[in-house]
Amino acid sequence: AGDAAAAMAMQSALILALQHEGGRMEPAEKGRMKRTIIKDWKTRLSYFLHNSSNSTKMKTKKVGKHRTYFRPSPEEAQLWSEAFDELLANKYGLAAFRAFLKSEFCEENIEFWLACEDFKKTKSPQKLTSKAKKIYNDFIEKEAPKEINIDFQTKNMIAQNIQEATHTCFSAAQKRVYSLMENNSYPRFLESEFYQELCKKTPITRAAQGT
Repeated sequence: AGDAAAAMAMQSALILALQHEGGRMEPAEKGRMKRTIIKDWKTRLSYFLHNSSNSTKMKTKKVGKHRTYFRPSPEEAQLWSEAFDELLANKYGLAAFRAFLKSEFCEENIEFWLACEDFKKTKSPQKLTSKAKKIYNDFIEKEAPKEINIDFQTKNMIAQNIQEATHTCFSAAQKRVYSLMENNSYPRFLESEFYQELCKKTPITRAAQGT
């Protein structure tokens, strides 16, 4: 139910975005693009929300799980514009931001940041080392499948540090990527049609809040 609600919210926002930006297209071309983009965004958001639920202890809290993924209220969505951390701390907001980054072909940034957050919570020294090597292979080394944009010195330092992995192995790189997202992708997300739509107070929302 939660995924369906999220998908409907995304679909509504995408239709508005296409109406706004697709004025110069032929009707048939615009229709094809609309169907393609809506399907793509629905798939992305549903995937990220599903993965988020799998990473949390929700097996005994099914009601809470479903409540988490309903479309946020306009007031809740507006909080995301107050600080980047507010967006990242909200499961729906994080999923929407990941889908937005994927549309800009830079989703490796948020995936690396999340991998670092998970890495810092790892307690087992053995798991710490294996996770460090995986993060390095996935995001850091030259021509990695999800290579992030960091300087050579930082990459070199990480390559040395993971030999005896500690929780601070990726701290410098994570700060760099966080800053890139906060200063570049985050402002564009706040200006997106999808986010603006979430912040609108519709008559249905007001009626629901009054009950």
